[in-house]
Amino acid sequence: MLTIGYIGNGKSTNRYHLPFALNRDHLKVKTIYARNPHKAGWDKIPGVLYTDELAAVMNDPDIQLVVVCTHLDTHYEYAKMALDHGKHVLVEKPFMMSAEDARSIFEYAREKNLIIQCYQNRRYDSDFLTTKQVMESGKLGELLEVEMNYDYYRPQTPESVTSFSKYSSFLYGHGVHTVDQVVSTFGTPDRVQYDVRQLLGNGRMNDYFDLDFYYSSLKVSVKSSFFRLKPRPSFVVYGKKGVFVKQTIDRQEEHLKLFYLPKGHADFGLDTPEHYGTLTYLDDEGHYHEEKVVSAKGDYARLYDDIYETIVGGADKSISDDETIAVMELLEQGIEGCS
Repeated sequence: MLTIGYIGNGKSTNRYHLPFALNRDHLKVKTIYARNPHKAGWDKIPGVLYTDELAAVMNDPDIQLVVVCTHLDTHYEYAKMALDHGKHVLVEKPFMMSAEDARSIFEYAREKNLIIQCYQNRRYDSDFLTTKQVMESGKLGELLEVEMNYDYYRPQTPESVTSFSKYSSFLYGHGVHTVDQVVSTFGTPDRVQYDVRQLLGNGRMNDYFDLDFYYSSLKVSVKSSFFRLKPRPSFVVYGKKGVFVKQTIDRQEEHLKLFYLPKGHADFGLDTPEHYGTLTYLDDEGHYHEEKVVSAKGDYARLYDDIYETIVGGADKSISDDETIAVMELLEQGIEGCS
């Protein structure tokens, strides 16, 4: 059993963590700290202590893992505090404000002989897992180009922001998902071409990015915008022998927003046939094939399974320190031109 305490009681904790931690028998959620734990908005979980006393988390010998789900500018402070109290730590993304901070806190955890890791749950998105399976099948032949899109039509978001901050930018807050998917799949790129814009003008929110990651014989493009009335395909992969198109994104977030939770719902997050991607390829005899690919099951609880195995079983981290630092470096470089 791994006993968990949370720092923060907002959307991150309640939508993207608790439904998954509570769906595993080897995890126990004991305490949730927030400055105002009684604030309306989320139902309290029976048997969990809600408190405005940080010591209730830090000084509890039962709590082995502290999960930090607060604003980015507090991640380092809370993570270090938890390490100082002998706790392992899982930190929401973006992991830290800078790559320098990430290196510092990783080194501090190593000195304490404790685990600290970033919560990159989007590695367990259905569309991403399905696309990886297709690429690994070999049916596409040598990979030439990968396109990854994650679009919204939410103009009210950038229109409501009248000043620029790199830490609340679209690239930092949203690009961290797809950049990590790139790094975890293909490694650190040889070079990157950045197109990071403020569509409403200088001094406004970063609301668009188009990143091209170049490897020896492969180009990976990551694109996102707040102004796409109709989203581009989630993934398109081109190889020398075929192409795979996954039009729709993972459905876990869709279900979470409807409070249709994983516990008790076997079909949580599952694609139905209209969501399946299309694989078109030529086989070794030159015969043409076009087929639907049944989507892999996405499950953010798998990240909790991973950190359980690391803390309790001694397994390697599923999300390495080097990968996390590389993602932070890429985000910092990308946002440099905005002001």
